[in-house]
Amino acid sequence: MIHKTILSNGIKILTEEIPHVRSVALGIWVDLGSRYEKQNVAGISHFIEHMMFKGTPRRTAQVIAEELDAVGGQLNAFTTKEYTCYYAKTLDEHFPLAADILTDMIFNSRFAQEDIDRERNVILEEIKMYEDTPDELVHDLLARAVWDGHPLGHPVIGNAQVIEDLSRESLLSYYEKFYRRGHMVIAVAGNIRHEQVLEQLAPIFETCITDGTQSRVLVSPPPKLSQTNFQQKDTEQVHLCIGGPGLALSDERIYAMQVLNTVLGGGLSSRLFQKIREQYGLVYNVFSYHSSYHDTGIFGIYAGLSPRNAEEVLNLTLAEVKTICDQGIPEEELSRAKNQIKGNFLLSLEGVNTRMSRLGKSELYLNQVLSPDEIVHRLEQVTSEDIKMLARVLFVKDGLCLASIGPWDDTDSWNHALTAL
Repeated sequence: MIHKTILSNGIKILTEEIPHVRSVALGIWVDLGSRYEKQNVAGISHFIEHMMFKGTPRRTAQVIAEELDAVGGQLNAFTTKEYTCYYAKTLDEHFPLAADILTDMIFNSRFAQEDIDRERNVILEEIKMYEDTPDELVHDLLARAVWDGHPLGHPVIGNAQVIEDLSRESLLSYYEKFYRRGHMVIAVAGNIRHEQVLEQLAPIFETCITDGTQSRVLVSPPPKLSQTNFQQKDTEQVHLCIGGPGLALSDERIYAMQVLNTVLGGGLSSRLFQKIREQYGLVYNVFSYHSSYHDTGIFGIYAGLSPRNAEEVLNLTLAEVKTICDQGIPEEELSRAKNQIKGNFLLSLEGVNTRMSRLGKSELYLNQVLSPDEIVHRLEQVTSEDIKMLARVLFVKDGLCLASIGPWDDTDSWNHALTAL
């Protein structure tokens, strides 16, 4: 059973009671991410996330790290393009401790100058590590190609020069503007009653100040024509990404998108994996993906391969895309993909972290939480014609972008492959 309470300042508290488990997951979702940052503070949301773990008047950084560990719990956080989430998972009996730690971090972090300077170096090392991981970095290069000049095209982790220059005053000003202004959703799932959650959390979050206005601005990226983003690097493999604008999470075609992604490159039985890896042996890894935001999304196809195989992989990939655009997918394959998605989704709900995340993200993006039965029902309504029509919208020759990292930048091969569409 899902319960929702809206506090007087607009903050929402959602709970899902699961009596048969012994655990509870708590997530505090801050409606703020890298897409709302101006270029001169790029990476500040991620920096603030780090600072939340560095100590409060009641707890040192070491105590924050140790308290939940001592009872077998987990504590972590992550920043995305549109939100930041702080979460804890623990035994139900230790929920008060987890709630106290998280709220202490979020409302009482010290932002001590020595901690800022130390964590600045940590983040700079994190950026270096990320830049040395081409199979991850290439996805940011694709986003930059798709949304060139828009914050959605910027990496969440930020820019090294900006991170070096961020002052304590800038961090505190940004924190005060967004963390104390009520742009939050609290989500809890596990063996706990809604009343227990409200008793502990409502008095704390009622102190957030909100004037009813939205202090961040959602500027949608303009449509872009096909672009390429090559980064020369001395690597053994070329890391390729093909993609373009996708769907917002609220788009009614999102279920067709899930099926299309599953069929094309969503697993070991997908078309791209079976053809490019299993049939031709040209890659070790190939897959497709789709990420959704408030007003748009991005789809991508990734492959890691030897430079000599790049042209053939591009041709095979776009040929498979064209087949779906022209023919849709057979009913047997459609049914198999639906069952795969349904199975993955329902099995994931056996974990309290997944259920908590579903509450928080659904409320942030949709202002509602659909039941599992409703989601499965909408998935079952997807037809082969839906897939074909969506593919024709997504895979447009003049809108596809290419990103690569490695010893390859063959624009002619890319242009030739595009002629298949």
